[in-house]
Amino acid sequence: MASAETWDGVPLAPPDSIFKLTAAYKEDTYPQKINLGVGAYRDDDNKPWVLPVVKKATELLLHDPALEHEYLPITGLPEFTNAAARLMLGSDSPVLAEGRVTSVQTISGTGANHLGALFLSRFYSWPEGKKEIYLSDPTWVNHFAIFRNVGVEPRTYPYYDPATIGLAFSAFIDALKNAPSHSVFLLHACAHNPTGVDPTREQWGEIADVILAKGHYAFFDCAYQGFASGDLEGDAWAVREFVRRNVPMLVCQSFAKNAGLYGERVGALHIVSPSAPAATRIKSQLSVLQRSEISNPPAHGARLMALILNSPELFEEWKRDIRTMAGRIIAMRDELHGLLTDKYKTPGNWDHIVNQIGMFSFTGITPEQSQALTEKAHIYLTTNGRISMAGLNSHNIEYFAGSLDKVVRGQL
Repeated sequence: MASAETWDGVPLAPPDSIFKLTAAYKEDTYPQKINLGVGAYRDDDNKPWVLPVVKKATELLLHDPALEHEYLPITGLPEFTNAAARLMLGSDSPVLAEGRVTSVQTISGTGANHLGALFLSRFYSWPEGKKEIYLSDPTWVNHFAIFRNVGVEPRTYPYYDPATIGLAFSAFIDALKNAPSHSVFLLHACAHNPTGVDPTREQWGEIADVILAKGHYAFFDCAYQGFASGDLEGDAWAVREFVRRNVPMLVCQSFAKNAGLYGERVGALHIVSPSAPAATRIKSQLSVLQRSEISNPPAHGARLMALILNSPELFEEWKRDIRTMAGRIIAMRDELHGLLTDKYKTPGNWDHIVNQIGMFSFTGITPEQSQALTEKAHIYLTTNGRISMAGLNSHNIEYFAGSLDKVVRGQL
């Protein structure tokens, strides 16, 4: 008899680098161990923080006598998607008033990236018929897999300059100019992951100039609105400026970081269309794509965010919570910079620590130095020198700064 499939030909995939790092950290028994790899907020005691406004919204939901567990529409909870679009694009945005925005609830920012990528793969007029997207070098590593899984091949454009530990702006602009017309460029709306290096508003203006001149398409990924600076409006500036200038674009939006709803997977995809009829056609196709993959998005997280976004009182409380998180991250940047610069007088210039923004910071150290920190000091970080600032707190920052100083001096 023929034997059943044994799957012997399936290769063993390597573990995700971040989850592997976290697993190693959990197994480590060293009392001063530090996890700087995970991209999730932690309070000053290194504990997960449930936002007070989320607790309040949860209580309201629990005591809502009308609460049921029916399916949401395929494109999501309208009270959530409409409010999410206003948050991202501005409540007074003309494109919303004109009905030119298609908004769909997704499985957090990852799902928004996937659905946006899938839609472009099916319907975008790719230059020369080549399905390619330009990603910043570096970028969130999952971007590569997301696009390859839908038949879009990633290419990279210069973004980070290791010599200055800052933005390689001229090379970035050259890449925009030299790419085939109508190319797709993925842009981080704020708090670039993993570098923490963002363009200035003036630089964003120049980027928009070239994109418009070349007829490119902007694929915005916005995972940190509000979390970057503590200002929801300010962190949406680049997206709103591109909309104001009629740059062809879509936006992927996540509420994992800025609401602490990591496990609820709350996100949205917004596609800005040239006309209301185009938006209607786009929504019809997004419904087909979504139906075949998840059928209907989950309700709980969307209901929480709908309450928060649509209640003036809860919305103000949420903004206070966001400022608390962003403020702690900024304080850690200031303290780390001070320790390296003033106390330890660590060789090199460490101004990039305070010039970068958001959850992550590119320290500028080498892979060998990063590995030494993990193996000898029990400080877990990715080998490219990226650290999560949320992993630092008043209890461990001295140990980290001292260890970083030693590794830079070659004394660890």
